[in-house]
Order: sequence, then C-alpha cells, then structure tokens
Amino acid sequence: MKLWPTSVRAVSLAAALVFAASGASAQEGDLAAARELYASASYDDALTVLNKLRSSDHPASQARAIEQYRAFCLLALGRAADAQEAIEAVVAAEPTYQPTEGDVSPRIRTAFADVRRRMLPAIIQQKYAQAKAAYDKKAFAMAAEGFSQVLVALTDPAVSSDANKPPLSDLRTLAVGFEELAAKAAAPPPPPPPPPANVPPTVAITGPANNATFTKKASITTTATAGDADGTVARVEFLRNGSLVATDTTSPYSWTWSSATPGTHTITARAVDNAGASASATVTITVRPK
Repeated sequence: MKLWPTSVRAVSLAAALVFAASGASAQEGDLAAARELYASASYDDALTVLNKLRSSDHPASQARAIEQYRAFCLLALGRAADAQEAIEAVVAAEPTYQPTEGDVSPRIRTAFADVRRRMLPAIIQQKYAQAKAAYDKKAFAMAAEGFSQVLVALTDPAVSSDANKPPLSDLRTLAVGFEELAAKAAAPPPPPPPPPANVPPTVAITGPANNATFTKKASITTTATAGDADGTVARVEFLRNGSLVATDTTSPYSWTWSSATPGTHTITARAVDNAGASASATVTITVRPK
C-alpha cells in the first residue's frame, strides 16, 4: 500500500507520541525503582539509576524527586559535599520543600534545614527582584503572586532569625505595599454603572374639556401639551375610542375630528419620547344626535 505524504506524517507523529509516552513511562518506572532501592538500603544501585535519570531528558516534574533521592543516597554513603549540592538543587527548585519526620532520618532533615537556612535569604531576595521586575513591566497579576510568595517565604522558620532584620525586614515592608498595589492594578475595573432609568414623558389634553358636549357633525379639535424631563418628545398620538386616528410630531400637538358622529367617545393623547416610553391622557366627550 502506498502512503501519501500526509499519511506518512500522521504515522510519524503517532509513532513519536507513542515513543514519548513509553519514554515517560519508563522514566517513571526508573524513579520508582530508585525509591525501592533506597528503601532497601541499596544506595549505590539507587544512585546509579538516579544519575542516569538526571542526565536524561526527564520531565520537569521529576527533577525535585531525582535530586531529593540523590541527596538521601549521598548522605547515606557519607558523601556530604555531593549531598549538599543535591540538596541545594532541591531547595533552588522548590524552596518550601522540607522532608517530613516520617520520611527521613533526623540527620537528613538537619542537612536540609541547614541548606535551606543558608539559601532562603538569597532566594527570597531573588523572588522579590523578579516580582518587582514584573510590576515595573505592568504584569500586575504575576507581580502580585510573586510578592505573595515573598511574604509566605518570610514566615518560614528557616529564616526566622533573619526575617526581622535588614535586608529581609525591609523586603517585607516593600512586598506588603507592592502586593496590595499589584493586586488592585490586576483586578478588572468595575463595570460601568447602569444608565439611569428613562423617565416617561408627560402629556395633558388642553381641549376639549372632559365631559364636553358637542352637536352632530361638529368639528372637534383636540389639543395637547407634552414634555420629557430627560429627553425629547418624539410624537403625540391621538386615539378615538382606543383606535389611532392621527399623529403629530411638532408642538403644539393637535388633531381635528371633522363631522363627529353621535355618541359618547373617549379621546386620548399619547406622548412617546425618544426612548420609546409613553404616557397618556384621556377625556370623554358626548356628541348629541341633534
């Protein structure tokens, strides 16, 4: 079967993904094997596996665990200087990490504590400088997160003796202020206030008077005044017995009913403003048969 170029690329991509997945799986297995070797006190063998992993293209998520167990093995083998370098790599990558009592011996915890106590002041100053650089670039969300990390780091027991004196005490004061400023600047602006509600227009019929009486076939002129407090009057509509009969768009507003028919009728003037709101006024008139 002949593979066209697109098919070849698809097959190559699939193979690469499978290879990458299998490689990552193998590295996870090697790291687990190194942990088991360390737990069984096979420190040299565990270190060999860890050094191989360290020199490989391992996922970033494994870096701390690799250096952590390298430090454990090196301390167990009495290679204090090499162990210190491995611990420094762990602390540099994850300054908050500290082995728990249930995981390691007091000797290892002391070694980690000593390195953290020595490195954390410089790491805190570096993190502050990074947060301030982000703030100066107006990357306020990143800056706020960085200043927050500085403040959390300053509460670490490893720097308790240094946190209350310069330069760390000065950094705490600055970080508190800049964190607040960055957080405010990073927050989205409040939405604009809603527009004020439209006030309906006003309208009044100035003639004819309510309950006025007319004779058959009379010409009856209805006049109205209208106004709008927050806009303009677009038109005044005139309705007879509920049906639209005329529209006037200029003041004075009026409509003439010629040859009025006998009966009782309602005359309504309905004002409509530029926003579509309306108001009405109604009078009742009587047209006599004779």
